[in-house]
Amino acid sequence: MPTQQPIKVLFVCMGNICRSPTAHGVFQALVDKHDLGAAIQVDSAGTHSYHIGSPPDPRSQATANQHGIDLSALRARRFVSADFTGFDYLLGMDQANIADMRAIRPEAASARLQLMLEYSQQFSQREVPDPYFGDDGFELVFDMIDDAARGLLRHIRNAHCF
Repeated sequence: MPTQQPIKVLFVCMGNICRSPTAHGVFQALVDKHDLGAAIQVDSAGTHSYHIGSPPDPRSQATANQHGIDLSALRARRFVSADFTGFDYLLGMDQANIADMRAIRPEAASARLQLMLEYSQQFSQREVPDPYFGDDGFELVFDMIDDAARGLLRHIRNAHCF
């Protein structure tokens, strides 16, 4: 494994209790499975401050648990402009997230700002829908994120030679 600074990945949604913590947990599990914890660091945040300090939504946690992923230790935090310099990849779940992030982007920011589903192989949608206001959709969101997370890991491994 090359000795380099770790690649830092941040997943972002609106409140950081459904989609982005699911992406955080799924991607962290993939990183751990491939023994890349020293090479890739993972975090998540929300563009709004509604849920700062809260654990992921119980429905997101239950869906992730069904797939062997524990989200219970994660806590919501707000996306801040410093994240543009603290992370290499900033992955929004939808266009509104991207717009909210761009609104506070510093001029010298070098982080890649993209939609999560740009790395999807199986889904043609470009946005991960927000399941918060319903009781269904959490499994679809998990599947979309899982597929895109696998594509993201392939991309990072190829782009950074590990």
